[in-house]
Amino acid sequence: MSFWRKISPTGAARDFVTEFRRPNPYRWRIVLVSLVATVSLFSLMVPEGAEGPPPRPEVTYITTFAADRTDAEIIASNIENQKRKDAIIAERKARDERIRDIYRTLGKVSGMDVEKIEREAAADKAADEARREAAREAGDRASAVE
Repeated sequence: MSFWRKISPTGAARDFVTEFRRPNPYRWRIVLVSLVATVSLFSLMVPEGAEGPPPRPEVTYITTFAADRTDAEIIASNIENQKRKDAIIAERKARDERIRDIYRTLGKVSGMDVEKIEREAAADKAADEARREAAREAGDRASAVE
C-alpha cells in the first residue's frame, strides 16, 4: 500500500517537464515520431468503430389455436394429435422392421449367422440398459445422501 502513496500525478508531470527542458538535440524529432505513431494507430482504429451488443429481437407470437377454445375442443385436439403421433410411430416401427428384414436377408446371403448376431446384440443392449439403470440408481442414492 505504501508504494501507491509515493506515486503522485503532479510529481510525474513535474519530472516530465524537467526532463523535457533539459537540452537534447533529438527532443523534437522524438516528439514528432511519437505523435506520428500515435496518430497513425488511432487513425487505423477509429474507422473500425465499435458496435454495442446486438439489439434485442422483436418477438412475434404466432398463435395457431383460438384463445377461446373450450376444454372439450382442447381434449379432442389432443386425442387427434395423439392418434396422429401413434400412427407415425407405428409407421416408423414397420419401416425399421423392413430394414431389419433386408439386413437379415443380406446377412444370410453373405453366410453370416444372423440369429447369433441378433442374440449378441440383444444381450449387449440388455447389458447397456442394466448399466444405465445401475448408474441411475447410484445417482439417486448419492443425491439422497446429500
